[in-house]
Amino acid sequence: MYINFWYPMLRSEDLAAGKPEKVKVLGLNFAVFRDNDGVARTLSDTCTHRGGSLAGAWQLGERPRIVDGCIVCPYHGWEFSGESGECTNIPSIGYGTKPPARAKVDSYPTVEKYGIVFAFLGDLPEEERPPLIEVKEWDNPKWRANSVLVLDVPFHYERSMENGIDPAHNEFVHPTHGLSAIHRDTYKVRDHDVVEGDQSLGIMFKHRYAAPGLGHNETYKSVSSEAPAQDIYAGTETYGPAAMITQIEPSSNMMFRQYFIEAPVDENRTRIFFVNMRNFLLDPKHDGAIHARNKVIAQQDIETLSGVYPLRTPSNTKEVHMPADKAVVGYREWLQKWDDKGWRIDWNTYKMREAGGETAFTIPSPGRRTAGNWVLETVPLFKNHAERMKAESKR
Repeated sequence: MYINFWYPMLRSEDLAAGKPEKVKVLGLNFAVFRDNDGVARTLSDTCTHRGGSLAGAWQLGERPRIVDGCIVCPYHGWEFSGESGECTNIPSIGYGTKPPARAKVDSYPTVEKYGIVFAFLGDLPEEERPPLIEVKEWDNPKWRANSVLVLDVPFHYERSMENGIDPAHNEFVHPTHGLSAIHRDTYKVRDHDVVEGDQSLGIMFKHRYAAPGLGHNETYKSVSSEAPAQDIYAGTETYGPAAMITQIEPSSNMMFRQYFIEAPVDENRTRIFFVNMRNFLLDPKHDGAIHARNKVIAQQDIETLSGVYPLRTPSNTKEVHMPADKAVVGYREWLQKWDDKGWRIDWNTYKMREAGGETAFTIPSPGRRTAGNWVLETVPLFKNHAERMKAESKR
């Protein structure tokens, strides 16, 4: 898992005014809330006083949780600015009394796009940050977006990403793609290209089917029943360590763009935010059927990946690879580049120290680049890929 990327925290519709939400990403808890102006904010969830959860349960019922843009800790009432993370009031010394400089928590850049609240979980200054994934079709009136589908899955995010760029699994995992009959004497993985993306790799291939081969679903009959056989272009490209874009183009008039934006919860859980765009059947009445269709396909992947072992992807030498795995190997090489930037969390060391029960950890925020005197300790990171490999070889 990596710091210094934008991660989805929750859907915009799930973040109500005045009600903070505790969200776990990268193995750590964050307090996400709307300030008095409705602007989404993200803070480290751990109060630097006595370890209270800023987004935790509030026992006094009617008292406000958000005051003057600050979240109020339910343990002792300390108020932390959503913008800066600084404590603005400590009730025990009197409201209006200046708190000590160390009374602060990490605050993370937060934006809302595509119906999702994103937070930049890292300490890079704005000009150095990898960009947020772009859903290019979002504001195009010729495209329709289904509501964001959230999938909580019991496997590591790298398993999910590698599955997305694996051209050899479709015929076996997704019989509903119209390829339920496997012809052993003629079958092999379709020809495909491995393409370089902005931050990673992907695959692109074409195959010749009549448009009804998209699963023979009634939803598509009105636009595909008379279509002749044609080349269907499809592919998936990763974006950063935990997002990918799938494109399916049965014809110039019938296209999907599917965005899988993933939040690594911990070592064996992932929350996937799925944004599905289409340029056909634009009437909202079709949303339900297409949503249901997507869930069926997603469930096929989930059931398969839930049984993989080990939980996290092993090194290349611990697997037998084929030419069809070229994109998977390329994705792992991209991860090594982020290792060498010092962005990968040393997960085993972090969990071992956290298990000791005496240290509260957080993800470093941009504020740590410009100010010192912090209370919470930042998660341990590998310096580079070589250090990671050396450490993991000893375990």
